[in-house]
Amino acid sequence: MKNSLRVLRAERGWSQADLAEKLGVSRQSVNAIETGRFDPSLPLAFKLAKLFELSIESIFEE
Repeated sequence: MKNSLRVLRAERGWSQADLAEKLGVSRQSVNAIETGRFDPSLPLAFKLAKLFELSIESIFEE
């Protein structure tokens, strides 16, 4: 699944570790989501959407 997580994170000047801390996950998890190796759970996707103040659909696409 493609996503715009890396761009959204960079726009805010956050490192992967910064984002991971805000989400309560590991930096490796953030990296795996950004590179498309891992699709987040629905609760994590909702956390991301809330954090970036966007819809899930605007962050992730098939």
